[in-house]
Amino acid sequence: MAVFLIGAVGAVVVGAGLVVGGCAGWGTGTPAPAPGPAAPAPQLGPGTPSLLKGISLSPRSFEPADFADFFVKAGEAGQVVTWAGDWNELGNVVSGAPRVLMELAPGYGLLPVIQAQFFSQSTGRLLRPLSRETRKNYNGYAAAFAREFKPPYLGLGIEVNILHEKAPADFGAFVEFFGEVYDAVKAESPETKVFTVFQLERMKGLGGGLFGGTNDPAAAQWALLDRFPKLDLVAFTTYPGLIYKSPADIPADYYSDIRGHTHKPVAFTEVGWSSGTEPAGWESSEAEQAEFARRFFELAAPCGPEMAVWSFMYDVRTVVPFNSMGLRRTNGTPRPAWDEWAK
Repeated sequence: MAVFLIGAVGAVVVGAGLVVGGCAGWGTGTPAPAPGPAAPAPQLGPGTPSLLKGISLSPRSFEPADFADFFVKAGEAGQVVTWAGDWNELGNVVSGAPRVLMELAPGYGLLPVIQAQFFSQSTGRLLRPLSRETRKNYNGYAAAFAREFKPPYLGLGIEVNILHEKAPADFGAFVEFFGEVYDAVKAESPETKVFTVFQLERMKGLGGGLFGGTNDPAAAQWALLDRFPKLDLVAFTTYPGLIYKSPADIPADYYSDIRGHTHKPVAFTEVGWSSGTEPAGWESSEAEQAEFARRFFELAAPCGPEMAVWSFMYDVRTVVPFNSMGLRRTNGTPRPAWDEWAK
């Protein structure tokens, strides 16, 4: 599941078999708001917090006031803000969403995290064939973006193990291509941490619950990590509410067992739990969402994550249960989980 901004205009939520339309954004003639009072963004190094918390780019609307308010509140919830979208946006040198985020976030004291996607998680279809021309463009866009902005984090591919499930040949082509882009980015910006993202529940062989299949540890996909030796960190999206009906049901080693498969730094680029009463049989509540937000940090602590990002600041118009995962209600007031995440 990712907040997926295509062309910096339409927001599309993809993942866990879902694709839905969203709200209007940049590219409609509405200028991006100027940042607030300058504040130093967190710097990677000795002074970096042991855990960088954050939230994905998910304002209440893309009107200038709401957009600016998002950045102010994002600074209250953590130190980072993430964007995920079409890889081609890295090449949009005029008004691309990654460019806007890189320019705005530091003014609010936030560290920007850029994630470029190249396929639809819901269908496994590539956004465009990984032809020689496409690969040349993708590589050039990523390298030029790294050269100009020196992003602290650059993700290439989101929930790529789902591509392995749906289109293994395309996944194999991406594995080879990832190594090429990694080298190109590092040549331009050696300090940029380059990674790809895996879907944790599927990685663990958990296909039951709201995924509609069965939980089968024998179907775990941990071996895919070995296909990416150049990763600077291993990133995951995680939605345990798709598998477990209560935060109390999540096993104590749910996140710590990651350490049995990698010694690299770990990041959670999407974390979420519903606060709504649907679907039937999987009812949640704001109190339960807050309990998960609190328990997440306890469960994740043993694997020492470098970063943890909640998926939505505000509810988005999409299918259940993702439509009630916002930390703040649509009227702007905080849910209890906001305090658990921010404190």
